[in-house]
Amino acid sequence: GLRDVFENYYRKQRRKQARLVLQPHSNMHETLEGYRRYFNQIVGFFVVEDHVLHTTQGLVNRAYVEELWELALSKIVAALRTHSSYCDDPNLVLDLKNLIVLFADTLQGYGFPVSQLFDMLLEMREQYGEILLKRWNFTFRQVLDQDNYSPIPVSTEEEYRHYTSQFPLQDPELEKLPFPKKLPFSEFVPKVYCQLKEFIYACLKYSEDLHLSSTEVDDMIRKSTNLLLTRTLSNCLQYAIKKKNVGLAELVQVIINTTHLEQSCHFLEEFISNITNVPPDTVNATKLYGTSTFKDARHAAEAEIYTNLNAKIDQFLQLADYDWMAAPPAGGSLSASDYLIDLIAFLKSTFSVFTNLPGKVAQTACMSACKHISTSLMELLLNPEVRQISIGALHQLNADVKECESFARAGPVAGFQGDTLLLAFSDLRQLLDLFTQWDWSTYLVDYGKPTCKYLRVNPHTSLALLEKMKETSRKNNVFAQFRKTDRDRQKLIDTIIKQLRNLITQQQA
Repeated sequence: GLRDVFENYYRKQRRKQARLVLQPHSNMHETLEGYRRYFNQIVGFFVVEDHVLHTTQGLVNRAYVEELWELALSKIVAALRTHSSYCDDPNLVLDLKNLIVLFADTLQGYGFPVSQLFDMLLEMREQYGEILLKRWNFTFRQVLDQDNYSPIPVSTEEEYRHYTSQFPLQDPELEKLPFPKKLPFSEFVPKVYCQLKEFIYACLKYSEDLHLSSTEVDDMIRKSTNLLLTRTLSNCLQYAIKKKNVGLAELVQVIINTTHLEQSCHFLEEFISNITNVPPDTVNATKLYGTSTFKDARHAAEAEIYTNLNAKIDQFLQLADYDWMAAPPAGGSLSASDYLIDLIAFLKSTFSVFTNLPGKVAQTACMSACKHISTSLMELLLNPEVRQISIGALHQLNADVKECESFARAGPVAGFQGDTLLLAFSDLRQLLDLFTQWDWSTYLVDYGKPTCKYLRVNPHTSLALLEKMKETSRKNNVFAQFRKTDRDRQKLIDTIIKQLRNLITQQQA
């Protein structure tokens, strides 16, 4: 009887002691030492229980010890979940993981089931990944903020090898060039590439000793790296592209940089395969999304170039100061406006920087710029606030458009076929030809025919412009109503307006 009493007493006391042992200290999460003390107490407790189980006759039995361990395990997992969630230091999480592995392996050695602890370590893996992403977000931002967005100059073989050891540059042409020479990309390319590898190593460290297969480790690393690429790095690149005061030269460099990083993605694939021993072409292997990340960044930089360029063009156009009532030129050719000469000079110097860009980008930027100028000049002409326009003003605009056309004809960017770039100005050109040559008979007779000389002149546009000229004529006629030529011109304008309106009505019918 006394034996039963003692057994019950012993077990009751040990349960109480277990509760005390399993109660973590409130600041356990602050240091590794806090966790270590916690685990040591628990190991000590269960080693004693195991010893009692094996050295006494029935004081405790296997079922009792297992029940006690089950209770303990749920409390340990809950405590670790809570405390580890406060941690934002990846190194501490890594040390804690190693400590938990040691703890689990020790207790497993005594026959206690520990699969729940390993499941929890996989949960913690997610948290570790998030902490890494935050840290790398900061690192990437720093790298991008500190970059000078200029090609890296190298003056010795040693310097050249230093960079090519950091980044897999394969450029036989560059290899042959004598020193000093420049690498096509800026510092952020090797730095970002090295940081991607560092991240992969950091992921690998966590996966060690978790009793995972190499394919599971490979999959984990690839998924984490994809998050780093598509979320963290992608956002950092977008931030670098969109932030204020990013010039065209910097955007050009971003495009070159991201092109090189995109080409390096298969080296990253190989790098992961080498450390996990899982070939990249394994069935079901997760592919890295690096290519799309860098492509997206490049497209964003391209779009930003077009926007940025148009904004610069607008700054020049704001200086346009046309005298809409200018008298017709008295012989001789008109010079282009000052603002336009400055604008063309700016474009020439800008496009000289674009020589390193992928051809299509430079061409699109150039075409986009020409179209923007053309559209803006047309808008100036049709601006409702400009109520009157003289033929003299149209001659001045014509001189400016000629300046634009000679810029387009000179081929500021390679790769355009024939006069493709001139097409950007064809709407304006045809409209101005029609008015400056006063070629209405041709326009009205040939309208709608595919061979029409003024195919791109919309009757609505020409009508709007004529109305402005009629207004000018009328104003002038107040003082010169007895001058026959002016009266005739007024009548002629009225007749053409009537014919244009008929044309528009027929078009709508």
